[in-house]
Amino acid sequence: MKIPQTPPDQSRLWDTIGPSGRLPAILQAVPGPSVTGKYLHWDKLVRYPPPEGLSHEEWWFGLKLNRRTLSRSVPLQDKLSRHFQYVLVDPIPEWLHEIDQGAGGMIEVPDPITNPETKDRYYVRSLIDEAITSSQLEGAATTRQVAREMIQAGRKPRDRSEQMILNNYRTMRRIGALKGKRLSEELIFELHRLVTMDTLDDPSAVGRPRREDEPIVVDDPYGTVFHDPPPAGELPRRMRAMCDFANGKTPREFLHPVIRSIILHFWLAYDHPFVDGNGRTARALFYWSMLHHGFWLFEFISISPVIRKGPAKYGRAFLHVETDENDLTYFILYHLHVIRRALGELHEFIRKETRRLRELEGRLRGVSVLNHRQRTLISHALRHPNHRYTIESHRVSHDVVYQTARTDLLDLVDRGLMHGEKIGKTWYFTAVTDLETRLGAMS
Repeated sequence: MKIPQTPPDQSRLWDTIGPSGRLPAILQAVPGPSVTGKYLHWDKLVRYPPPEGLSHEEWWFGLKLNRRTLSRSVPLQDKLSRHFQYVLVDPIPEWLHEIDQGAGGMIEVPDPITNPETKDRYYVRSLIDEAITSSQLEGAATTRQVAREMIQAGRKPRDRSEQMILNNYRTMRRIGALKGKRLSEELIFELHRLVTMDTLDDPSAVGRPRREDEPIVVDDPYGTVFHDPPPAGELPRRMRAMCDFANGKTPREFLHPVIRSIILHFWLAYDHPFVDGNGRTARALFYWSMLHHGFWLFEFISISPVIRKGPAKYGRAFLHVETDENDLTYFILYHLHVIRRALGELHEFIRKETRRLRELEGRLRGVSVLNHRQRTLISHALRHPNHRYTIESHRVSHDVVYQTARTDLLDLVDRGLMHGEKIGKTWYFTAVTDLETRLGAMS
């Protein structure tokens, strides 16, 4: 990944443009902060033809004037005590509205997520996907199939990569319990401890900030430095400021909770307070913030798979901010795009699963070896996999005699579709875990 071109110095441009009398023409030709709906960094702007009569430098000068007029400052500061800021440019308000409607409040979601008996299937899928891809973004090297098998079977990790994935999985589960807490330094350290346990070269670095004798930079294997974080001595002050921001103490004006969560993600990554595991901790902090602010559907949404499809874009979003006067708009736009894609992928996954289930129920109607009562029960079990049936409940549901109900259920056990267990004097029947596979074979 290349470091983006640094934009022309705005003060130098002003010294040239101010006395030239060109300012009115520039402002007339550049009426807003974007270019045909795109919030372009200088690195990309130079690839576009400027408005007629303007140079690229004049065009950039006009865009920056508009952006500065509309910018809003946040408490995060760089190493020179200069504040970061952002512009609430289109389409940010529209995208925030979509996320409000699609991930929080009393939204309409498919039955599989609202149904207590099936929601865990989607919850665990999301946790596993996020755990695997968030770890892979940080260098974990293992296949999805092996990692999924490890988590579902409950076996111990075989190497550091698998340990990273298991840690992320446990962290995502833990965030659900922590979402009601206010952010504190101790909570941040707990998140870091959860994601890094048994994965660092120095075990003492788990769950604590880096020391002054542990300087770090973000670079590539060729020695290109992309980010040089603030010194360790500043971390206590910066972390307190981050907690105040997360807990809504700053800034004074309203800040949309999704933007606040995105800036928290950037803030921790920028400060890089730990020797290792900063990326995983930053993404965990983002999830905590979204759930803390009531976006409950984020228990089922995975952002890391979207990020991993274009990791260079993730890195460039950080670099565009740092190379353009701490303008967070680039990272906010990128992150909102990731969230919208992740939301869309969840809804598409649920649509496919619902359609597949309907097709399976359709084939079930053609299984002649089962009577209509058995087919009805199996159809119910497909949507309620943890439901327990009794001979009496089956008898009442279908208005048959006890012996008929008993025969129906025991026949399903014999065919390998149900498990039967006698507790006291009552038989309880539950669907086998691979019911869909067995039905597929039968049909």
